[in-house]
Amino acid sequence: MDIVVALKQEEAELQKQLKGIQGAIAALDGARHTPHGARRVSHKGVHKRTMSAAARANISKATKARWAKFRAENAKKGK
Repeated sequence: MDIVVALKQEEAELQKQLKGIQGAIAALDGARHTPHGARRVSHKGVHKRTMSAAARANISKATKARWAKFRAENAKKGK
């Protein structure tokens, strides 16, 4: 029984090594094909998130208010 368990553990280790070697070959080969079961991430067709005009206006308004406050505080310190 111990021999069977040891052989199964060795088989699992060899499977890990094989996947690593296949990945290295694919990377070096520049192949777009990935090993079975691996995911390939594609960025084609991915749309960037856009912000509404109202959201941009709110952010702009808040930023301008922060800078106005900062400049006012610095003007007081400078005098």
